[in-house]
Amino acid sequence: MSSRILLRPPRPEDRAAWCDLVRGSRGFYTGRITTRGTTAAFRAYLARAKTPTAVCRLIWRRGDDALLGAINISEIVWGFFKSGYLGYYIGEAYAGQGYMTEALHLMLRLAFRRLRLHRVEANILPENQASLALVRRAGFRCEGRSLRYLKIAGRWRDHERWALLADEWRPAASTAHHYARFVDLWKDADPELQPLVAEAEEHLARLRAE
Repeated sequence: MSSRILLRPPRPEDRAAWCDLVRGSRGFYTGRITTRGTTAAFRAYLARAKTPTAVCRLIWRRGDDALLGAINISEIVWGFFKSGYLGYYIGEAYAGQGYMTEALHLMLRLAFRRLRLHRVEANILPENQASLALVRRAGFRCEGRSLRYLKIAGRWRDHERWALLADEWRPAASTAHHYARFVDLWKDADPELQPLVAEAEEHLARLRAE
């Protein structure tokens, strides 16, 4: 499932590729995320990646080493809590091709197996159907709505709160179940989601063939 991509921490030499990706996707990100493709923003990202409360990974495509996006777990609280907040973004040219699905699979494996986190939470704009579909496929549960949760483009925006616990997470052995459930639920139901349904069907066929 993860043969097309790899995740690795950001490095200083990644600055130009990261800035180009974010700047090239500026319109795509409008109203969704506030990341800016500047040297200062990249330096801040590098600094955050070095803290004990964040796990930051850039998403690279194998073969041509194209930078596709980023996926992070931030605001990690250790001790008895062992929880963090999931965030991610993909370049506009690479959206809708299954790359973030693969990246999320790898990040959850890192979170629950290596870091031994108990809980991962994702807060998503209600209108962001692609992102909602992504976490559904991974087995996240919707816990409710957080009113005026995050300020984006000068406005406080409501977000849906989705979470996955370590004992709910299932690795590749049962990933097929989540894909099958997603296909059954959304196939022919919402025209905007059909590209994601097709992607899920492709992954499902690949898993069943293994």
